[in-house]
Amino acid sequence: MVLIQDYTLAIIFCGLAMICWGSWPNTQKLASKAWRFQLYYWDMIIGIILMSLIAAFTVGSLGSAGQPFIRNLQQADTTSIFNAVLGGLLWNTGNLLLVAAIAVAGMSVAFPIGGGIAWILGILINYIVVLISGNTPSNKPVLLWSGVAIIIVAIFLSGKSYDQLSKKQKKPSLKGILLSVFGGLFIAFYYGVLVRSLDGVLVEGGTGHFTPYTAIVFLSLGTIIGTIPMNYYFMRKPVEGPPMTMKDYFSGHWRNHMTGVLGGMIWCLGMIFSFMAVGAASPAIAYGLSNAAPVAAFLWGVFIWKEFKGAPRGTNRILTIMFTLYLIGLFVITMSNV
Repeated sequence: MVLIQDYTLAIIFCGLAMICWGSWPNTQKLASKAWRFQLYYWDMIIGIILMSLIAAFTVGSLGSAGQPFIRNLQQADTTSIFNAVLGGLLWNTGNLLLVAAIAVAGMSVAFPIGGGIAWILGILINYIVVLISGNTPSNKPVLLWSGVAIIIVAIFLSGKSYDQLSKKQKKPSLKGILLSVFGGLFIAFYYGVLVRSLDGVLVEGGTGHFTPYTAIVFLSLGTIIGTIPMNYYFMRKPVEGPPMTMKDYFSGHWRNHMTGVLGGMIWCLGMIFSFMAVGAASPAIAYGLSNAAPVAAFLWGVFIWKEFKGAPRGTNRILTIMFTLYLIGLFVITMSNV
């Protein structure tokens, strides 16, 4: 299989993961307005499965590092499978809540709040995972946690900016923020659980037997298991709009279906980039950089989709400070392992 060994190159791949994870929600907005997030999500999971299998049989089966996918799959053990599937369940629960938050509050709010919370807690969890394994999660921990503190301030400003916009446009501020918060809490735990399914020889903190590509395939299995009951519930008890049935899904135009498949493939590609770099960058650093997705999502939401058009005076100043703090926090976290 193919893994990144150089730290600088690993940082670049984490940056690519950040772009993928901050950009896939655009596909949800490309679908027709009548194509609600619950219908979109069924196709997103299909895209994740497809990309995980493509990666497993290409970069996961080539190269000289570790075992190729099929050979590694033949050695699958119960504990590794459980951790990978559980990671998928945790991520899927959080992501469904985040997608619902995007539908209610927009990308430029849901991602900085939900993604920011997942970012901070995820770094902490993965830091502890590496410490428990007896390794060093960061060469400069003071810089790492300074970056985290800066991001906390940015998250607070994001919530403040949306509160101002919701008062002006009479949007359901509390619902959008709560969905984002709970989504972030679930997402924060999936990476650390997934890492435990990995071979410790390949990745610090790993206690299982999987290569990253095998783990991603089982993660996608976890997303299927979690999506069927939870998304069906969201269809029957939606956060906004009337209830839906599977008939609504199957009657959709092929272009709407393709937006979801594309979104899932983009997200999974980000996971592949992140896990290609996790060995060289360590789980804490790789997670911290890859999950800087709120930066990319903020740019899309504000400048492309104009989600803050008509906001009260002073909101743009708050947004500028928030975005600047995200960039500073990202740079500081990067430097914490140089």
